[in-house]
Amino acid sequence: MQFEHLGARPRIHPAAVISPTAVISGDVTIGEDCQVLHGAVITAEGGPITLGTNVIVMENALIRASAANAVHIGDHTLVGPMVSLSGATVGDEVFLATGTRVFNGARIGERSEVRINAVVHLRSVLPPDSVVPIGWVAVGDPAQILPAERHEQIWAAQKELDFPGYVFGIDRETPDLMVQLTERYGRSLARHERDIRLD
Repeated sequence: MQFEHLGARPRIHPAAVISPTAVISGDVTIGEDCQVLHGAVITAEGGPITLGTNVIVMENALIRASAANAVHIGDHTLVGPMVSLSGATVGDEVFLATGTRVFNGARIGERSEVRINAVVHLRSVLPPDSVVPIGWVAVGDPAQILPAERHEQIWAAQKELDFPGYVFGIDRETPDLMVQLTERYGRSLARHERDIRLD
């Protein structure tokens, strides 16, 4: 399914193959010989998304751009099943394994591997040829790569990256943080009410 969102329509190379159950919305460019499989969602929420050539987006993956953070995925990259990638830049020949999470402002260097259920956190930078092991967390610039049980060390680095401020423009110390966050984000997402289905 393809949708015009905020006046922008997807641009899909004729040699790309898009499953009929995938959703492509807004300012999305999909390159030659890409494959987008069943249930994948690629949605440009105010910022562009670009997939290079020979990118594979597997079942139920979510790729989302925002006005502040575009998405670029380099050539010959595999985005595994149930990956969630928001507002990040991914180099060529990267492997994002099943269930990985990549957050806004992250940058993943060429030929890197982010293994099953691993996380590349907000504004974190992985140099080329990096590996984030199964279930581990990459956090910071340059990224520290830590096991999940080192939560306190992850949180110390993560807190400085300011997720609510960077992504939603809201101070973490706001007393009604979740009220402000959900109301603001809800207004932004409501812009889909005016989407136009193209196929």
